[in-house]
Amino acid sequence: LEFDLAVNLVGQPLVRQEVMKGVKGFLENQNPVKPLVMSFHGSTGTGKTYVSSMVIRYLFQGGLQSPYVHHFSPIVHFPHAEQIEQYKESLKRWIQGNLTNCGRSAFLFDEMDKMHPGLIDVIIPFLGPSWVVYGSNYRKAIFIFISNAGGEQINEVTLALWRARKDREEISLQDLEPAISKAVFENPQSGFWKSGIINEHLIDFVVPFLPLKHHHVKQCVVSELIQQGLEVRPGVVQEVAKSIPYFPEEEKLFSSTGCKTVASRISFFL
Repeated sequence: LEFDLAVNLVGQPLVRQEVMKGVKGFLENQNPVKPLVMSFHGSTGTGKTYVSSMVIRYLFQGGLQSPYVHHFSPIVHFPHAEQIEQYKESLKRWIQGNLTNCGRSAFLFDEMDKMHPGLIDVIIPFLGPSWVVYGSNYRKAIFIFISNAGGEQINEVTLALWRARKDREEISLQDLEPAISKAVFENPQSGFWKSGIINEHLIDFVVPFLPLKHHHVKQCVVSELIQQGLEVRPGVVQEVAKSIPYFPEEEKLFSSTGCKTVASRISFFL
């Protein structure tokens, strides 16, 4: 996993460091006191889903297809605000049932910024340092929350630090934590708003994904060409990377969509 993150994850040294610290520490502990809970934050196309699927691939045979990996999307699984009580009940039962089957299960919650506030708190009993919940031991489970919330603030901090001559490779977690906290945990639109998960400090690792620069996008283009079995031509790499929108307007420093649209753009330049 460490090698894969180093080679294939573009421009996210902080992510690599935090994810490895979390996963390694958790797996080396034969008797963890609580599940591993990580929350990924950043704007579109910066690698959040990619990293979560990478982690799952190394920990579970069959990766995301494993019967012990459970993936939730608010738009698919919890679309109607008026049914929130029903969702709470079924989510609690679902997690409880799956942890009874296998204590080493993983639960991925996508698009936490679109989750109805209050819904996620139903899983609090499964996240804390307690020995047995509802008759099942769940301390070897893994929970990953994925969210675009905080992305804008991460981008602003990164840009401000760049203007202050601090390279993005030098950015630390401490530089970003206050901004993420405000955007994610104090926002009434966020699935974490006023959440006990935050108040009880149940998230072990808050992982920020930084905006990607032009040379990172070029790396993504090269990877995508190789993956599609196509020839890596410098002209094509340059054109695809150039076709992506960048911000801020004056400096055109960071990709507005990260690497998200790279795959779909390649065919236009071949």
